[in-house]
Amino acid sequence: MRFRTALLGAAALALPATAWAGAGAPALAGVPLEFFAFAVVLGMVAFSHVSTLRTALAGAAAISLYKLLYSPFAEGAGAAGLLAHLGQEWVGLGNLLGLLLGFALLAGHFEQSRIPALLPKYLPDDWKGPLALLILVFLISSFLDNIAAAMIGGAIAHTVFRGKVHIGYLAAIVAASNAGGAGSVVGDTTTTMLWLAGVAPGEVLRAYVAAGTALLVCAVPAARQQHAHCPILKEAPAGIRVDWARVAIVVAVLGLAIGANVLLNLRFKAWGALFPVLGAVVLGALLLTAPLRRPDWRALPGALRGAVFLLALVWTASLMPVEALPPASWGGALAIGFVSAIFDNIPLTALALKQGGFDWGFLAYAVGFGGSMLWFGSSAGVALTGMYPQARSVSLWLRHGWHVALAYVVGFFVMLALLGWQPH
Repeated sequence: MRFRTALLGAAALALPATAWAGAGAPALAGVPLEFFAFAVVLGMVAFSHVSTLRTALAGAAAISLYKLLYSPFAEGAGAAGLLAHLGQEWVGLGNLLGLLLGFALLAGHFEQSRIPALLPKYLPDDWKGPLALLILVFLISSFLDNIAAAMIGGAIAHTVFRGKVHIGYLAAIVAASNAGGAGSVVGDTTTTMLWLAGVAPGEVLRAYVAAGTALLVCAVPAARQQHAHCPILKEAPAGIRVDWARVAIVVAVLGLAIGANVLLNLRFKAWGALFPVLGAVVLGALLLTAPLRRPDWRALPGALRGAVFLLALVWTASLMPVEALPPASWGGALAIGFVSAIFDNIPLTALALKQGGFDWGFLAYAVGFGGSMLWFGSSAGVALTGMYPQARSVSLWLRHGWHVALAYVVGFFVMLALLGWQPH
């Protein structure tokens, strides 16, 4: 009954639109009605007891139907607009699906390699141990996709903290993965978009001033939270033998992912626009290496549910008529970071490129790190909460991960003070 009420409530938001049918996008107080519907979906995901997956799917279906009947898509109105929009989005959605499923299996390989169980031998056994792990996630994300970095960090944390990982620390893992990718043109989809559009890697590299500051601001309190909640293992269990075949699979799959990403960006961009190559490469590599070491296929159902949930939210966010951004100023870039915690950062980055006039280092930091403030604000957050479902709560994420929002603001203003706003 709660689910039916949610579906009817979302659909009811479309009813007032009949008064504006045929007169462009209906709005209330100048705000398109799609935003109110999306706010209801996000609110129910955050605070209701209805299944988050069913809520996201029902919201995506209701808002898609509303757009089809009353409000034009960015590519046009009616069924033609819907098909054109789907054609624009399906490659990104397919890549995201493949990466989420592939990295879930890859995280299993990494954990079963027993390397995480050896880490207590090398990590400090006080609060500096969790701090060192967050720094490691940051470094991994500088050359890998932030989803992979978050999943690897989550797998290590599950072992060294015996499965008792604090929600504030989970938020910090997501923040570290997003911070690590913010200054690298191969570390995040948004920074790769900037690179392909002609932004020099050096301009994106500036984001590390803010990202590095933000990492320290949130990592220290998060490490202390985790140490108080469940200290790190003081020493590795005796008799651990590393499964080097699984380590080789992890390295090979990640290497293929990096190589495919670089080749698609530099030489085969047209292929990447037509087919979800990156996701297919990761899944294909895991299937080819299965005879050597069998992945834990039991992880797929849970990973699939988390992936479908994320895809529903990303699809719904893509339907929002975000046709303009705040003026290209440091204040506008700061605001974009908060918007990125709710809306997909890929269309926000595309809009910023179209608008021009931004300092691209600030923008890379804002759209990259800003999504860490909510658990569904970035693909890394959704992927990690697939491993730790207890973190799928906005109130708990904000209450225990308060240091992430603080870190975002502090990092932004430190960069502003040291480097200044240099628009291009």
